[in-house]
Parts: sequence; C-alpha cells; structure tokens
Amino acid sequence: MNVLIIGGGGREHALSQVISKSNKLTKLFAIPGNPGIAKFAKCVDINPLNNQEILKFSLEKNINLVIPGSEVYLENGITDTFSETDILVFGPTKAATQIESSKKFAKELMKKYNIPTANYEIFNNFDKAKNYVLSNSIPTVIKYDGLAFGKGVVVANSVDEAIDALKVMLLDKKYGDGNVIIEEFLDGEEFSLMTFVHDELMIPMPIAQDYKRLSDNDLGPNTGGMGVYSPVPIIDKSSIEFSINEILKKTVEALYSEKIVFTGFLYGGLILTKEGPKVIEFNARFGDPEAEVILPKLESDILLIVMNLFDNIMTEVKWSNKFHLGVVMASNGYPSKYLTKFPINGIDDTSGIVFQMGTILEDDILKTNGGRVLLVTGEGMTLKDAQERAYNNILKIKCENLIYRKDIGNKSLRGRKDG
Repeated sequence: MNVLIIGGGGREHALSQVISKSNKLTKLFAIPGNPGIAKFAKCVDINPLNNQEILKFSLEKNINLVIPGSEVYLENGITDTFSETDILVFGPTKAATQIESSKKFAKELMKKYNIPTANYEIFNNFDKAKNYVLSNSIPTVIKYDGLAFGKGVVVANSVDEAIDALKVMLLDKKYGDGNVIIEEFLDGEEFSLMTFVHDELMIPMPIAQDYKRLSDNDLGPNTGGMGVYSPVPIIDKSSIEFSINEILKKTVEALYSEKIVFTGFLYGGLILTKEGPKVIEFNARFGDPEAEVILPKLESDILLIVMNLFDNIMTEVKWSNKFHLGVVMASNGYPSKYLTKFPINGIDDTSGIVFQMGTILEDDILKTNGGRVLLVTGEGMTLKDAQERAYNNILKIKCENLIYRKDIGNKSLRGRKDG
C-alpha cells in the first residue's frame, strides 16, 4: 500500500521510520518531510495546509492511507477533505479534533461523563478572570482555549504571574481571540498515555514522561517538550490500568456517544494526584517528543494495526521492554526568539537514533531550521543505561547554537518528584 505522512518534524520522522519497516508498505511519501524523513520517504514540496493540493497528489499517486502528524493539519480539516474518497485517513475529523483544539469542549465533555480532571472556570472577559484569580488560591493554571503549540499554558505561582498570563491571552490575544480556562493546580507526577483509536476500539501504548520546562530542575518557560523517556517506573501499574479504563476508554466512548467518531492517535496528558490519575489535557494526535521514544519500542507492524482498526479488528501489539530516552537539542533562545541556519555535524557518529525536528539541507549541509532541532535518543535495559547513551550521543553532535537539558530521566532515577 502507498502511504502519505503529512508533516516535517520529529514525530513524523519517527512515524516514517516505523512505517518503513512494515510488510504492507509499497511506497512512502511525506509532505513536506525533512532531511531525516527523506531517508525513508519521498519528500514532496507541497504546502501541508493546502488540502486540495494534497488530495490531488494523493489521487495521482494512488495513496491508500494518509497519516497527518500535527494538530494544525487536523484543525485545518485534512481528514474531512478526504471524506468523499476511498483514501483512508488515520486522523480525526475537525469536529473530533476539538478534544485538543478547544479546551472548553474537552473540559465540558469530561464533566458530563465523569472523567477525572481539575476543577475549572471559563472566561473571555479580562476583568472577570482577574477577579476570579484574586478570589481563589495560588498556584493556579491559566490555559488558552485553542491551539497554541504546547505553549498556551501557564502554571502561575503568584497572583502577578496569573494576571500577566491573562493579559497576554485576553488583552494582547497572543494566541488568537479565544477564551481562557482557569483551573485548580494539580500536584503530582505527569505522564503521557497514547492510544490507537477507531470508533469504540482502542489500543493503548506504553506510557512516557515528557519534560515541558526549558531548563533543568523544571525551571524556565513551558515549551513543546525538552525531553522524554519510556516506560516510567514511578507510575505504578494500577494507576496505568485506571488511566486506560477510566480515562482514555471512557473518553473514546464519550465521543462516540456524542456521535463524534474519533479515528487516529488519542493522547492523554495525565497527572497522578493523591486522589488518583486525572486529565491535564487531551491531544488529537501523537505527542512530540513522545512519538520518538514510543514508536521505536513497537515490534508489531504499525500498518497492520491501523488497517485492522479500520476493519474493526483488534491486533495483539508487541512492545520492546527496553527503556528509550530522548533529549531535545533546541536553538538558543527557544521558545522565544532564536537564530537558524547553523551547521550541524556528528549525527552519523552517534550510536542511537537522532530524530530531526527542525532541520534543513542547504548545499548538502544539514542546518538548524526551527526552535526544537533534534531529539537525540538512547536505549538500554535500564533507564540509567538509556540516559547515559543519549547524553553520550549528544556529545558527538557539534552545533554552536544548540542547548539542552541535562536532567532528562532523573525523576524516575531518583524515585521521587523532581522540581
């Protein structure tokens, strides 16, 4: 079968690698792809937001399956564009993408179906939101109700910080003209649980833990993710089982009950509180950087899993029991202003996989081309082994403008909360 991946980051690099191993694959394409993806797929220079051009290309190339990588393409309606064709899209419709694109929709769905999450209120007026903050406890969480590429969330540890966040979101409209959600602060260990979904069928994946803050010890601004590892020893088995059955499964069933059929990768951003696991957020696609450590653990044929789901058949999925750990190398200045086009050397000298998140090839020279540039991985039978190999691989990569955290994985190695 012919498969098309839409996107050009680290998540799509990981998808292209695992799909390239499938016995069902005939040819793999990527729009627009990146230099790392080009080793596995034919990269095509089409605007990934031009749905009609993508549809035209897919029909010309006899594409059988489309896998959109980013929420941006889902929110742009790429799945709906293919609805009148025989081409399958493993990604939710624009209506189902609301589970990520509208936090208001997600919170109201969870409230209706008793899915555990933080208490909240929704505001579109700055003064009312400010008064609510002044009358409630700190810390508190301020979220923009819409897509903000992982950056529209502020954990405010002071009233001033909360009000500043409200100004940015409601007065400056940094992310658009939307609502804000003000939530109670939940304390505990965060983890990511992702699933393959079609209709009411759901196949869970191993959990991962993502590091959102820019700097060591969970300091600095929120980012799209600065590192990740899987599995997560500090999350117990019973909490994982509860999360699968009482959160993800109930959410899939809730969407189905609302006549909003979800197909694709459903991501649960969860937190283990004293009362048990609760939802921080949902995403309507594979997490990034989680994809880069979970997909290499997959020992089953991903295309077989996906195509069986379309036929309403559950597949027994095998996962490696090794630990996988990834460290993001980001442009100096990220997530604010940063420079690009710095040469990158040494990737071929590493022993692990280096996923390309924001790169470009100019005159046969690999260069930086984004905020998050590389995700450098290591694997081993222990978390410590995986961590050491990832950081040893980082030392082999030479680029004068890249920064990275030095504590990815330490939470589980210490066996307690960190930061």
